[in-house]
Amino acid sequence: MSLKANDPSRTSWLPVPADSDFPIQNIPFGVFLTRDDVITIGTRIGDTAIDLGALHQLGYFNDIPLTDDIFLQDTLNDFISDGKKTWRLVRNRISEIFDKNNKELQQNEAHKKIILFTLDEIEMQLPVQIGDYTDFYSSKEHATNVGKMFRDPENALLPNWLHIPVGYHGRSSSIIPSGTPVRRPNGQTLPKDSKTPVFGPSKRVDFELEMAFITTDANKLGEPIPIDEAEEYIFGLVLFNDWSARDIQKWEYVPLGPFLGKSFASSISPWIVTLDALEPFRVKGPEQQPLPLPYLRQKGPGSFDIQLEVDLIPEEGAANTICRSNFKYMYWSMAQQLTHHTINGCNVISGDMMGSGTISGPSPDSFGSLLELSWGGSKPLQLSGGQTRTFVEDMDTVIMRGYCKKDGRRIGFGEVSSKLLPALELKNI
Repeated sequence: MSLKANDPSRTSWLPVPADSDFPIQNIPFGVFLTRDDVITIGTRIGDTAIDLGALHQLGYFNDIPLTDDIFLQDTLNDFISDGKKTWRLVRNRISEIFDKNNKELQQNEAHKKIILFTLDEIEMQLPVQIGDYTDFYSSKEHATNVGKMFRDPENALLPNWLHIPVGYHGRSSSIIPSGTPVRRPNGQTLPKDSKTPVFGPSKRVDFELEMAFITTDANKLGEPIPIDEAEEYIFGLVLFNDWSARDIQKWEYVPLGPFLGKSFASSISPWIVTLDALEPFRVKGPEQQPLPLPYLRQKGPGSFDIQLEVDLIPEEGAANTICRSNFKYMYWSMAQQLTHHTINGCNVISGDMMGSGTISGPSPDSFGSLLELSWGGSKPLQLSGGQTRTFVEDMDTVIMRGYCKKDGRRIGFGEVSSKLLPALELKNI
């Protein structure tokens, strides 16, 4: 099926600001609360939100086999379960409806009042019910930096890293949408030169610049997904800030890995950008040496040229862009991650989320965490106005943005924004 929605010559009758992340070629999917306190599934063109539930009820998808309530739900899970054929049909149809040459809805004022919303009339929700969440560790630069800091600088990567996409199973209940504040976690840490842990607020709260992909129902228990089929089961991507308490994590991670240092919060952008929308920006990832085992060998380019940046905004002060990186730096691709995830027969369902792991590039300004940007706190990061940071401080806001740009075309994700609040004062503990 052709990707008519990706036609670069298409323009919309809805206004689209210059350099918008959401031209008519994007058509992301999300869930929002309307001005009438109704939760609906929608999309966005420019700065206009589109109620797909109302669009469907008014007959605009009659030529597509959809259930009556497919867009009248508070998550995208059922729509995602319908598979890639349905996703493409819906995206193509939306692009037709909002094409500047299509008068069908454009000249129907009554319908437009029901279907269209300004962004200040809606409240974005978590787009999917996330049943399971896996976080990978797939940036070679990030893994190398961490290895240099905490292990042997001459042998920064562990022996398995170049052979498998390393990952761990994380907590899905604390994944939150952009705009939701995050509270500094309490926990155990081991002070320097001490043999006994102490309890209290983390002193080393950090962001992690990541992206995450959302899956559809992919396989039955016991049946792995072949590498050549893996992308068929990836619905789309979001920006992902995987908050970390480095001091809690350092004390707890041996022998079983991250736990309370990661599970207190992870923030995602509200609009899921489909893999189809990103297709024009596909690129080859880093060369893999040694060659992966046969089940992980992907044919053709498996990455995407997604420019990423992180702003840190103090409570009193201007925004500081402290990182510029790119998704194309990821050593292990999404297809390789999903294939490896299921090679033992693990089943994946609609709404499962897979984090990329921190995305760091080759230069210091492309490191995707304050742990790396401040090199473990030894090199404070200079902010405008004279402030410095080694880790995120209370009332700081962290904003991540991502977009693709090529030949005058731009597809983006908007942003994921979160403010860090002070730790709760715990009594009787």
